[in-house]
Amino acid sequence: MNRKSLKIAFFSVLLLCTSVRDTARAQQQVAGQMEQHRPQFHFSPKNNWMNDPNGMVYLNGKYHLFYQHNPNSTVWGPMHWGHATTRDFFNWEEQPIALYPDSLGTIFSGSAVVDVNNTAGFGKNALVAIFTYHNHKIEEAKTGLHQYQGIAYSNDEGKTWTKYKGNPVLPNPGITDFRDPKVMWYEAGKKWIMTLATKDRITFYSSANLKDWKRESDFGDKFGGHGGVWECPDLISFDVKGKTVWVLLVSINPGGPNGGSATQYFTGDFDGNKFIPSSTVEKWLDYGTDNYAGITWSNTGKRKIFIGWMNNWQYANQVPTKNWRGATTIARDLHLDQIAGDFYVRSVPVKEMNAYVKPVYKKKSLTLNKEIDLSAYAKGLDGKLKLDFTFNTTKSIEIVLSNKEGQKLLIGYDNKTKTYYIDRTHSGASDFEKGFAKKHSAPRIANTTNAKVSLILDVASAELFADNGLTVMTDVFFPESLINGVKLSGNGNQVINNLIISSIPSFK
Repeated sequence: MNRKSLKIAFFSVLLLCTSVRDTARAQQQVAGQMEQHRPQFHFSPKNNWMNDPNGMVYLNGKYHLFYQHNPNSTVWGPMHWGHATTRDFFNWEEQPIALYPDSLGTIFSGSAVVDVNNTAGFGKNALVAIFTYHNHKIEEAKTGLHQYQGIAYSNDEGKTWTKYKGNPVLPNPGITDFRDPKVMWYEAGKKWIMTLATKDRITFYSSANLKDWKRESDFGDKFGGHGGVWECPDLISFDVKGKTVWVLLVSINPGGPNGGSATQYFTGDFDGNKFIPSSTVEKWLDYGTDNYAGITWSNTGKRKIFIGWMNNWQYANQVPTKNWRGATTIARDLHLDQIAGDFYVRSVPVKEMNAYVKPVYKKKSLTLNKEIDLSAYAKGLDGKLKLDFTFNTTKSIEIVLSNKEGQKLLIGYDNKTKTYYIDRTHSGASDFEKGFAKKHSAPRIANTTNAKVSLILDVASAELFADNGLTVMTDVFFPESLINGVKLSGNGNQVINNLIISSIPSFK
């Protein structure tokens, strides 16, 4: 074979290999999109287990999400900190594992901060992770000293991490559950504040350098639900008409309003030492069963951005996904509203979502005499959509999401009980847990006659934002095939206004 023939043959083989490689890559992408129950615009790990979001911090245009991760199995196990980054909460880039277990234990939940003033001495603008070590040694567990707090730092924007040689920075005082530190800078006192879950209480600690911690106070003895252990707390503040109002988020398991895991919250005042609640009203961030252990990103200024684990400990290890288990909720902007003299957290999908939502059907007004079938507009959306409309709360309304097998997820408002609901009794697979196939309800907090709802569907999850996010419900479900049917039903000639069905692209 001459040189010219050899050159032609070489490039022919190269083109063939490139074509095969590109075809394989395309097939992998399609397979990823078609993977049953895999969310397409929520974050989920490519493989294996995830639970609590951890260490969420914003730096130089990137939002960092760390998360509880078992890289070797699809069920809970030795905890690592997985890592993913995004600029818009929809395009996620999975990063190498950030924190691995070591001789002090596995790496449980925690938070991360940007140390702008180099208080810890790791470098100006160093990322510092504050996390719980969990020691699985039997002798430690027996003494109740198996959880304590450690720190690690990064000087390359989270690519690599160095654990502090002086760990643990906060030893265990003899409490069985002593975990999930959420740390923030308290400007008024020029100190760091750690909000820590301690059994079914919260304990506040302070530090000048992230290494030496002083106990400040406890909260929770006479407040909130105590049906289970308290976890993953977060203390944030809002400016309401020139007044600073503090909100304390506390996840609890079990004890949620619809069973299992959920996140309660308290509103009040914090003076750098104590949190003083201003209300005894029971408040839940999300009344669905699948928004747990969520916290907010740090270093975002006045904007409060929240994300949760879209699962429930009642069945998290048994849900019928194959290569992975666990996903996050849609990221949410948090606001604080005052209603009848009390403060309530309002959650709405992050504003970045607006760039990806494309209306496929609009109707300014229509009347529901009985039922309206909108399935023609949902069939080409691959089980993903956003549905928005307003309605009159003196009458009931129901959204019926269905697939070709006749499985149905029912979402609606009952005007007699003044409650929103999600009913997954006949929504698909449920035999993996006896309590899964149920109807969940949530009270209406708003006091207006007209209500606005936004429903976000992503293959196997539904997130309902009612009354601009005053009442929120998140439920996962497991249909045999993609949802392709949408119907609205109501009573008493229910009038629907500003109806919009929108498509949402896949990001996997």
